[in-house]
Amino acid sequence: MSETQPSPSSSEISSQNIDSIEKHEEFAEPESKRRKVSTKLGDEKKYKLEDRLGGILCCAVCLDLPRAAVYQCSNGHLMCAGCFTHILADARLREETATCPSCRVEISKTTATRNLAVENAVSELPAECQFCNKQFPRNSLTRHEETECEERISGCKYSRIGCPWRGPMHERSEHENECVHPNRSGRDVMETLKVIDQQMIEERKLYDSIFDLLGYDRIAFSELQLKPYRTDEFVHRLFYESSRFSAFNCQWVVKARINNNQKDPTQSSERDMSYQLILKSKSATPLSLSYIVLRGPVGDINLKPRIYEFEFTEQNNESPYVKLPLPDTPECNRLLAATTINFRLIMFSK
Repeated sequence: MSETQPSPSSSEISSQNIDSIEKHEEFAEPESKRRKVSTKLGDEKKYKLEDRLGGILCCAVCLDLPRAAVYQCSNGHLMCAGCFTHILADARLREETATCPSCRVEISKTTATRNLAVENAVSELPAECQFCNKQFPRNSLTRHEETECEERISGCKYSRIGCPWRGPMHERSEHENECVHPNRSGRDVMETLKVIDQQMIEERKLYDSIFDLLGYDRIAFSELQLKPYRTDEFVHRLFYESSRFSAFNCQWVVKARINNNQKDPTQSSERDMSYQLILKSKSATPLSLSYIVLRGPVGDINLKPRIYEFEFTEQNNESPYVKLPLPDTPECNRLLAATTINFRLIMFSK
């Protein structure tokens, strides 16, 4: 017969349990570390895939997801189109080499490339509507905000006669049913219409002036290209100048500069461009001209037409600097980032 092993006593069991607990506590992680690890894992579960992708695909400058074109340096760092052109514009103004803000490798229009894969990926990521706070793919967000969202801001249909109401689109019908402006007196309505009429008069005056100029005896069309140069002053300032061109049996040059009324354009984020017309030939008689800058068939400059006039003489052969009617600072930066600026100049003389 086999001998029966004696069962362990309760004191022996308790001592074994104590030894096991002590060993577990010896190799166990501290409570603070366990809490930190568990919290970190919990936080990672909270982050959605699109949020993590947004942090990877964002612009290295503004840290926002690009809305259109995405450029990258030779090392793959991403920049949205606005920041990319701003970097090139700043470098041109400072007479420096443009570099990537992340790795400092040289960047230019020729070395940087579009990243179409990132552009397509970003267009599919969700974005929040600024009106209803719902999320939509970025490639459909603009259409939603402009035409579909019931929370988008709208104006009253009686705004042309002075109603200042602006509110959510879904409240527009209710407001228009109760709007008091349709019942205003003719005198009150006429005061509002005067402002609208004045705006229309200004626009009509421009078009009428252009049609009048087209009836002049002499009209000259010149396709010009502005190239960047530097002044010979102690601080080399940027300016642009065209090659000489002929019009009305005379030689002319166009010059342009940035922030004409500011000493150092690099210190401002707001930028504009001014230009002047210079007569290079000697003229025995005064030459009275009207001139206008347009986009032309070659360039892609975005501007609103504006007519200027000046009388050129032998003693006064340079017109004053006038604003190139660009819509905003980003358009000016886009021109600065380009190697040259192309436009059409039309000159009129009786």
